[in-house]
Amino acid sequence: MRGGTRMVITAVILTVPLLGLLLLLAQPALDLRWEHHPAHFWLVLITALLSAVLAYATGDAAVRRGDARLLYVSLAFLSSAGFLGLHALSTPGVLLDKPNTGFLIATPVGVAIGSVFAALSTADFTGDSAVRHVRIGKLLRWVLLGLMILWAVWSVASLPPLDRPPQFAERFPLWLAVPAVLLYAASAVRYVQLWRRRPSLMLLAVPSAFILLGESMVAIAFARNWHLSWWEWHVLLLLAFGLVALSARASWREERFAELYLPQTSAGDREISVLFADLEGFTSFSETHEPDEVASMLNEYFAAAVPAVVAPYGGDVDRIIGDALMVTFNKRGDQPDHAHRAAGAGLALQRATLDLVKHHPEWPRFRVGINSGHVSVSLLGAAGGRTHTIVGDTVNIASRIESTAPTGGVAIGPDTKALLQDAVTTPIGTLHLKGRQEPLQVYLLTSL
Repeated sequence: MRGGTRMVITAVILTVPLLGLLLLLAQPALDLRWEHHPAHFWLVLITALLSAVLAYATGDAAVRRGDARLLYVSLAFLSSAGFLGLHALSTPGVLLDKPNTGFLIATPVGVAIGSVFAALSTADFTGDSAVRHVRIGKLLRWVLLGLMILWAVWSVASLPPLDRPPQFAERFPLWLAVPAVLLYAASAVRYVQLWRRRPSLMLLAVPSAFILLGESMVAIAFARNWHLSWWEWHVLLLLAFGLVALSARASWREERFAELYLPQTSAGDREISVLFADLEGFTSFSETHEPDEVASMLNEYFAAAVPAVVAPYGGDVDRIIGDALMVTFNKRGDQPDHAHRAAGAGLALQRATLDLVKHHPEWPRFRVGINSGHVSVSLLGAAGGRTHTIVGDTVNIASRIESTAPTGGVAIGPDTKALLQDAVTTPIGTLHLKGRQEPLQVYLLTSL
């Protein structure tokens, strides 16, 4: 199916709920009443849980990749999830014996807040602005969670202005619905533009979900409680989040939200530091030991080495291949001191694995090489296998530098040394690289 045809079919499908709502409002006799508290509770709770799962999945991917757009999308889902959960508690007989205004209006409040995050997600963040908005997004996540807790406590305590009679909830959403609908519509248009440039299922699912959320706000504003028009907005919310969840499920499990990444996340430039480490003598050790012994040795080494470079220094483990470990620093653009972090991580790795060497003197030991420079941060592969990694001569040189490091030592290149003004180093040799007339001086890092 061509992209244009798919877009037309999607647009037709998305207009059906709105036409159905208009029909119910125009013909009140068709807007049948059905008051069933258990059905309401489970429908809203399942929708809230689905939205919460999406919020967690997109938020985790956003933080790992340092992507501001995806982080704001996750906040839109989180806002809806939390306030929907509160609305589920408004079902009489669940938490309270009678309707509570705060819980009744929680849904329009949460969906309206989500519209702001949806609009923010459409901005083209670049460079330092993207990094800054990731920090802001992380903070807003805690603010949003705190607001949900505060709303719940305020509602239960019936404090002003949530002490008004439940009838207030029927009039409240109208003025809130208008800006929310406009924001969702504008966001959907923006994502459709992105989809037209690079068609994908996820880039079509997100604007479709935003349209459904906008339609749900219209239904909230005009529907009559416990009538079909009222049940419709509950179903619209479920469809909105279900659509994105199904699209994510259909995507390849690796980088399943990659279509939403900002350009600088999927194909940007960074100045980073790269750390390579592998075990000197690993091949001969493998030839003289059983495979389970080799695997046990590697697991013990990596159990000590990986935390040493990740927790204190913020390194990102790009890959582990056999006995080799590749770690990047500043891949997200949020570590301007990447050279210091990489150097500190290299020394920490050697210290962390030294105890293992003392107890197992026959084991091979790590060599570490570090290089700094510009790379391309790229999303490589396709359905069936994708990875978010770095590409460039800086990476290749880091691997070559590692091969010159002494056993148990940390070798760095001249570009890294230039960023470590106070480091104690000793020249240990040169590298002759293809395409370079002058050999590359390599240094042994002793301390920082």
